[in-house]
Amino acid sequence: MVSRVESAAATRRALVDAAADLLDEGGPDAVTLRAVGARAGVSRGAPYGHFPDKEHLLAAVAAKSWQEVGDRLDELIADRALPPAVRLERSLAGLMEVGRRRPHAYALMFAAPTEEHPDAIAAVSRTHDQFLAIVAEVVKGPDRAGPLGALLMTSLHGIVAMENSGQLTPEKWHVTGDELLRMLIARIA
Repeated sequence: MVSRVESAAATRRALVDAAADLLDEGGPDAVTLRAVGARAGVSRGAPYGHFPDKEHLLAAVAAKSWQEVGDRLDELIADRALPPAVRLERSLAGLMEVGRRRPHAYALMFAAPTEEHPDAIAAVSRTHDQFLAIVAEVVKGPDRAGPLGALLMTSLHGIVAMENSGQLTPEKWHVTGDELLRMLIARIA
């Protein structure tokens, strides 16, 4: 038998998943508490019992997205058979893939979370620390990891933005986003 706490947690997960799907399909305007409840197959009032407003629901979607990235980073960090530069490339490529496939969720992920959303702050902090650990292995020291990690992350963010807007095309620049990523890693490694 499912406990009340387990049932509430399952409903919350279903609401966040439904919101993520609606966000992917139609952007932030497609995400309303009513539409999320309908998509999740719960009562009309259920979303309001879990989230005070749309902003809190979208913060939960951002936190879930960062948690998924963090889980992938855990796998990469644990895979000691991979050279550090390969782990770094795969970590950045994974985030780039989120930006390509789920641009609205990606935009939410990079919106600054507020103190009202501690889960989002924790998820961002976790992935930040994981990413810097991967960078530190590549550059052989934590003192250079911060600046070089920031260079990589801001470059990746620019690549995703230019790709998503159609401004980074191989025809125009004679390079792909993936090639740019590899060039950046080769320069710092």
